[in-house]
Amino acid sequence: MLTIWGRLNSHNVKKVVWLAEELGLAYQRHDVGGAFGMDDAYRAKNPNALVPTIEDGDVALWESNAILRYLAARHGGDALWPADPVRRALADRWMDWQFGYAEAQRPAFVGLVRQSPEQRDPAAIERATLACGRMMTLLDAALATRPWLSGDAFGLGDVPMGVYTHTFFALGLARDPLAHVADWYERLQARPGFAANVMIPLT
Repeated sequence: MLTIWGRLNSHNVKKVVWLAEELGLAYQRHDVGGAFGMDDAYRAKNPNALVPTIEDGDVALWESNAILRYLAARHGGDALWPADPVRRALADRWMDWQFGYAEAQRPAFVGLVRQSPEQRDPAAIERATLACGRMMTLLDAALATRPWLSGDAFGLGDVPMGVYTHTFFALGLARDPLAHVADWYERLQARPGFAANVMIPLT
């Protein structure tokens, strides 16, 4: 059985749990990190002292997007891990693009969710809001030409930005109209694994 270590209020843990449910994998998840702390046994599994970490049989792995690629390659078949390197790369690029978006969004997320009002830096939140808006405009343009970031059907490329897009909308960041992103996000919400594990209160 797949074992996932990490608290579910982590964007990176949400990605992995959501994909495990898309794949129909049986798994156990253990709360680690943040308020739950980390013991020496966990740190031995993941020397970065971050979440998530997985064990799948004799495979132990950390780094969320590496975990996604591994699970898709091992359990997902062609739908999630295409044999065609072009199809795979066109979806895969959005997984790497997500890291830049996460950096842009972090000051707004930390300020609005993790800090009290008196701790917040309004200027930093405003800069993050503008940066997120610019990047979401790029995402909207991409989704104007295809229904999913992965192409004609839902795939691995949709998972990382799907998680961060939920936070973008949940934070209520000021933005220009993003009709294609909004439509994609609505379709993501209809996926049971997304609804159960991504669309939880931000904490």
